[in-house]
Amino acid sequence: METRVSSDAQLSCLGLVGPTASGKTALALAIARDWPVEIISVDSALVYKGMDIGTAKPTVAEQTQVPHHLIDIRDPLEAYSAADFARDAERLITEIRARGRHPLLVGGTMLYFKALMDGLDELPPANAALRAEIEARALAKGWPALHEELAQVDPVSAARLAPRDAQRIGRALEVWHLTGQALSTLWGQSRSADTPRPLAPHQLISLEPEDRAWLHARIDLRFEQMMAQGFVQEMQTLRLRGDLHPELPSMRCVGYRQAWAWMDQLAALGQDPGTADPGEMIRQGQAATRQLAKRQLTWLRSLPERHRVPCDAADVRSRVMAHVRQVWGPPRSDASRAV
Repeated sequence: METRVSSDAQLSCLGLVGPTASGKTALALAIARDWPVEIISVDSALVYKGMDIGTAKPTVAEQTQVPHHLIDIRDPLEAYSAADFARDAERLITEIRARGRHPLLVGGTMLYFKALMDGLDELPPANAALRAEIEARALAKGWPALHEELAQVDPVSAARLAPRDAQRIGRALEVWHLTGQALSTLWGQSRSADTPRPLAPHQLISLEPEDRAWLHARIDLRFEQMMAQGFVQEMQTLRLRGDLHPELPSMRCVGYRQAWAWMDQLAALGQDPGTADPGEMIRQGQAATRQLAKRQLTWLRSLPERHRVPCDAADVRSRVMAHVRQVWGPPRSDASRAV
């Protein structure tokens, strides 16, 4: 006997989450073929225009198959915070449900998922003088040293940040100095335990490999494919704008950060990136992406309520579809599918 699913459950959110290169895009499109879905991107790199190859952004053809949101909404010179995402995502969830469609949140920016699930406290506004002092110390000592400072006062935030994540380390230290409280303790204080959340851990379908080597091989292959698709040319175009620099959040995205440093080295030597050997840059980019995936998996393991699906299993698609069916009910018939 088939389980009857309430209308509220049928319109509830699902999150398709996992580390980079775990197969989220393909599975999201497969879900969209069987259910009336609109996809909300949960990816801090996909928000930027002109950053297509290095972010593995869904292609134009893929984006025409199903409505996508929060892709190409910012210039690389602009910031986009977790608070911005939470506000935008909550609005979109309401609008999508009003259209009688399913909100499907897809991505791997765990800070964004956390902001949506736990809420955000009213954090103090940026303080230019304090930020300048922090950046001056970083220039003298290096961001890894400031990352160690952060670990002393806010070990939770430090654990989820890379030692050279200048923007987020700087903000966490700024909040500590302004409030005397760790940024991690402020997260979610504005959302009480009985406040309905637009997304909860049990609504996450988490793609996690049984064999970490499988994921590493896919990460390495993806970076090589990016190079073949013209990643170096994409980076050259971004640099030629003249208004971007490596400390911007956009240019600190994995892959872009390594490519920018490599091109700086070549410029100092008077070499053309179009003819130089990118081997070392590729290796550094692959290593940084593997570290990102490790941090993503660590965060996911902190959510015991998530619905875990091995992304390296031969039947991963059928497992995901079975869970979606439990939440949203049976898929629409072939005759009712949008062309």
